[in-house]
Amino acid sequence: MAGKHKGLGRGLDVLIKDGTAAKQQATTKPAAVKVAPAPDAGGVQEVPISKVVASPWQPRTVFDSAALGELVESVKVHGVLQPLLVREVGTKFELIAGERRLRAAQAALLKRVPVIVIEASDEKALEIALIENLQREDLNPIEEAEGYALLQKKFNLTQEKVAEQVGKARASVANTLRLLELPDGIRKYVAEGLLSVGHAKVLLSVDSDKEKELLSKRAIKQGMSVRALERVVKKLGMPPKKSRAEKSDLPADYLQTLSDELHQYFATSVRISPSKTLTNGRKVKGSLEIDYHDNDELDRLLTIMGYTSEL
Repeated sequence: MAGKHKGLGRGLDVLIKDGTAAKQQATTKPAAVKVAPAPDAGGVQEVPISKVVASPWQPRTVFDSAALGELVESVKVHGVLQPLLVREVGTKFELIAGERRLRAAQAALLKRVPVIVIEASDEKALEIALIENLQREDLNPIEEAEGYALLQKKFNLTQEKVAEQVGKARASVANTLRLLELPDGIRKYVAEGLLSVGHAKVLLSVDSDKEKELLSKRAIKQGMSVRALERVVKKLGMPPKKSRAEKSDLPADYLQTLSDELHQYFATSVRISPSKTLTNGRKVKGSLEIDYHDNDELDRLLTIMGYTSEL
């Protein structure tokens, strides 16, 4: 198997480069992002900071005040070293990526900031904003879930399509979206890091929202580990909704990692249903599904798998 790929399948740089290629190759499918003409070879220009407006697609809402303060001091001395990514909307420049840099520049009272102007649809602007933050691990789990939900709602996308957009496995997107089923108070705890995603998953197995909230406060107050919270839930007679009469032959963490790596390796959606062992010792078969859209893509996948037809 190919080496492990860290992060997303399509990075921010690739998205922008894709736009450049789209301008040069009219015969290929038009890319959603293409670099707009810029006044210099580097594509960077300076614009009045007053003309840069916040993005309605910004998935991140929580900013570390200490880290932001350090960035402000750096900007005062060195200026904004990495250009903001924007698109033109009327007479303004709508921010796509670089929210922290913009806030720091505003706090440092800069008059002008460097930008790269691209042409981007609403969907692509949201996708880039998500990817830029996901690659830097800046989003907390709730912001990530809200970003996926916004992609779904705004552009009527399935979980499968959202996963393709951000280079994640569908199961990973689905699990993250489930966090939005939690009561607002618990979502706030997760966003602030008071509870982990593991705690949240345990709480999701509890039927009553009131019980969820009581348990969440108890977990924070007592500093419970995820395992400790699981034991409390079981002791209170609130097991997961689905009784487990079978045991998966693959650990959940490994299954998620394997799904993500195969998604990257084959560059298409991959679903793994692990084999299972029933309580009576019998085995249930697992399955591996790899999506393809046409015969050319099937040939590509067969080549990757080392299959050669003798026909």
